[in-house]
Amino acid sequence: MKNTSTSSSYYFCKQCNYKTYQWFGKCPVCKTWNSVSKYTTINSAHAYRLKDIKIKQLSKYKTQINEFDNIMGGGIVPDSLILIGGAPGVGKSTLMLHIASKLSNLGLVLYVSGEESVLQIKSRATRIEISEQNIFLLSETNIYNIVNIICEMHPMFVIIDSIQTMYCQDFGTSSGTVIQIKEIATQLLQLAKTHNITIFILGHITKDGYLAGPKILEHVVDTVLYFENEKYNTYKILRVYKNRFGPTNEIGFFKMSSFGLSEVLDTSLIYYRDNNTINIAGNIVTVAIEGTRPIILEVQALTVKSEFSIPRRMSTGYDIKRIMILIAVIEKRLNIPINMHNIDIFINIASGIKIKETAIDAAIVSAIISAILEFICPKDIIICGELGLSGEIRPISFITKRLLEAEKLGFKKAIIPIGNLNNITYTGKMAILEAKDISTMLQFIK
Repeated sequence: MKNTSTSSSYYFCKQCNYKTYQWFGKCPVCKTWNSVSKYTTINSAHAYRLKDIKIKQLSKYKTQINEFDNIMGGGIVPDSLILIGGAPGVGKSTLMLHIASKLSNLGLVLYVSGEESVLQIKSRATRIEISEQNIFLLSETNIYNIVNIICEMHPMFVIIDSIQTMYCQDFGTSSGTVIQIKEIATQLLQLAKTHNITIFILGHITKDGYLAGPKILEHVVDTVLYFENEKYNTYKILRVYKNRFGPTNEIGFFKMSSFGLSEVLDTSLIYYRDNNTINIAGNIVTVAIEGTRPIILEVQALTVKSEFSIPRRMSTGYDIKRIMILIAVIEKRLNIPINMHNIDIFINIASGIKIKETAIDAAIVSAIISAILEFICPKDIIICGELGLSGEIRPISFITKRLLEAEKLGFKKAIIPIGNLNNITYTGKMAILEAKDISTMLQFIK
């Protein structure tokens, strides 16, 4: 084993963050006098021989909130740094109070807020009926003060709400800047790993839905979670975008009420509630896979005569570029007796969920054609499949899991790609209709 202890220093401009290893009186970039400041880091590193390292079985903390534990891969890994992002008011702070309540049974929890006073946090905790003894509240934004209190209290869990409000006094910039967020995230990472503390960081997002601040923030942390839905949506989706200790792209479902966030157990009932709602042209049902979870979805299409020289193509819940490709395939591979250049086409995935997988292509195409030709698709049928540019229906993954979920909700027939017949293990009661292209698919639904 080799032990090393090194220190390094550099100078930076408080105005523009210009860095150099030599002192300066006037910043060569922004031309400001006497704006120099010195920053010194002391590092102590240990190198270990690979074969001498003993591996212990990784145990995880259970929050007893199943939706959260599942997307985390079975629980929270000790000493990890977890980033949770979302729009203002979407429920980040409320979720963290629920998690703090559950984790307080395992050890001391410190909730640090730079946005609210302790009285405001207490008021929200009272409203959602949280009053555990092991939860401590701190209203502070100076990272040095926060670190000192953490070292004094030795909590098992720390919640930082939010990182954009924290600042390091060594830098002359305001909180939320790139250098501030980068430095604070690095300090929190070192704190988590050296003091065996699990730290949650809440972060703001931009108007485009991306985490505010430097991209390096997402690389520093162990896990990145995002609330996808807007704050006015009753149902909240928490998606995993990065997880060093578990699966990625998993999602958890929560419902917001006056008593905070609660788990949603049967997710298919969120997005598909009543068979009678699809008894109009342009509606069809499909099964999507989010992470490893099947979800019954209602795809809606509406077509109207266009009043513009260029017809409108709009989509909610599915990539509009993919929609344009599907429309092009319909025009090229099918003999539609209507000029599609004269109609506006609107696509909606009901209930506000956003789907990325292409396995719902066939359902979207069916909905569009149903809306154009004004025929009603059978209400006891589901459609799954990816559409190729030549009009073929391509195989998809998790076909058996999709079929079992559809059968559970009472569907009688399923149109699936013919290529999936080779690997299907479904033995249920639904009638399986195989489709090799969109022409074959239309024969089953018209």
